Amino acid sequence: MSSAEAVLEKLGEVEDPELKISVVELGLIYDVRIDGKHVEIDMTLTSPGCPVAPEIMAAVHRSALSADGLSSAHVNLTFSPPWDPRVHASDDAKFEMGIFD
Repeated sequence: MSSAEAVLEKLGEVEDPELKISVVELGLIYDVRIDGKHVEIDMTLTSPGCPVAPEIMAAVHRSALSADGLSSAHVNLTFSPPWDPRVHASDDAKFEMGIFD
């Protein structure tokens, strides 16, 4: 049986192709819910017009399924709340993006 933490660890391997920073570190993963062997992931993108949205979502889906004990996954794309790196990104990601609060 997998945990939300185990799924997040796998999702940490997925990078935004433009920023070269993990989607977890960027704060693009809003929620991970597990029900038996199924995982639901709520995520956003750095912008609603992101040209690589399908690739990022597919990578998140594949990575989630690589967590032990899961047989299905669904990625829910949301833009509520809108992504703000000053709010959602980790301190390390902010540093890499040149955001110094």
